Amino acid sequence: MPDALRTRRDRCPGVLRPWPADDGLLVRLRLVGGRLPAHSLRALTTVAERHGDGRVHVTGRANLQLRALPGHEGDLDPEVLRALEHTGLLPSRTHELVRNIMVSPRTGTPTHGRADLRPVATALDAALRAAPHRAALPGRFLFVLDDGTGDLLDRTCDLGIVALDAHTFQLRIGDGWGPTAPLEEAATLLVDLADDFLSLRGEGPTAPWHVTELPTPLTAPAPRDPRVPEPAPPLPYGPLPDGGRHVPVGDAGLGRSDSEALVEAALTAATDELVVTPWRGVLVPGRAR
Repeated sequence: MPDALRTRRDRCPGVLRPWPADDGLLVRLRLVGGRLPAHSLRALTTVAERHGDGRVHVTGRANLQLRALPGHEGDLDPEVLRALEHTGLLPSRTHELVRNIMVSPRTGTPTHGRADLRPVATALDAALRAAPHRAALPGRFLFVLDDGTGDLLDRTCDLGIVALDAHTFQLRIGDGWGPTAPLEEAATLLVDLADDFLSLRGEGPTAPWHVTELPTPLTAPAPRDPRVPEPAPPLPYGPLPDGGRHVPVGDAGLGRSDSEALVEAALTAATDELVVTPWRGVLVPGRAR
C-alpha cells in the first residue's frame, strides 16, 4: 500500500532534473545494464573536470553521477547540458528517469550465465522510450534482469526476470514471482506489466513508487520455479577467469587518471565497452587475442 506519510512526488535525480546539493547540482546518468562505451567515459570525465568536482561517481544501481555542476533555479547551465548530451549517455530527454535497468554485469560472457540478457535489456530500453506515457514511471522504479547466475537475486526490484535456461525465464514481480515464459517475450511482458502498474497507481504526490505499494497485485502469485538459482555473492574485485578484471571505484569516484587507465584497458581488449557493476566497480573485458 502507498506510504500514508508520503506527500511528495518522486524526486530521483537525472540530467534534466538535477538534485540541488550543497556543492552545486548533482545529476545522474542511467546506464542500461551498466554498459559504458570507453569514449563516453572519457567525455564524461572531461565534463566533470570542466564543470564539476572533477570526478565521475558510481552508484549502487550501476549508474553514474556528476556533482558540483553549475546551474540556475534548479536547471543545468545550457553549456553543461549540451556537453552531457555529447557523451552519448542521454539518448532521451523525456524518458531519462525511467531507464532503470539493472542486468547481470557479465551476461553474454562465454561460460557465464544461462542466457545473454543484453538483447533483452536493449529491447526493454527501446520499448520504454518508445511510448510517451511510460515517461510517467517513477524514477525509482527498477527492472532487474538476472542471467541465471543468481548475482542479482538479492536485489529488490519492481519487475524483473531470472533466466532458467537459454530460452526460458521466470518473472519477478515486486517481492514475489510470476509465470515462466520464452525469453523472446521478456521485454514485451515487462513493459506490459509496467503499463499495468501505471494504470493502477493513479496520480498525485501519494501515488505508489513501487509495485509492492499497489493496493492490488499486478498478477496472481506463482510459485518459485525450482530452476531458479540461489543468490550468488557479489562479483569479487580483481582478475576474472576470462582474462578481464573487476576494478573497485572508491567513494571519491573516477578522476582523470582512473578514467584514462580504464579507457586504455578497454581499447586494448576485445571490445571498447566497459560495464559499471552494482557493487560500485567497473568491469574491464579480457584482452583481445
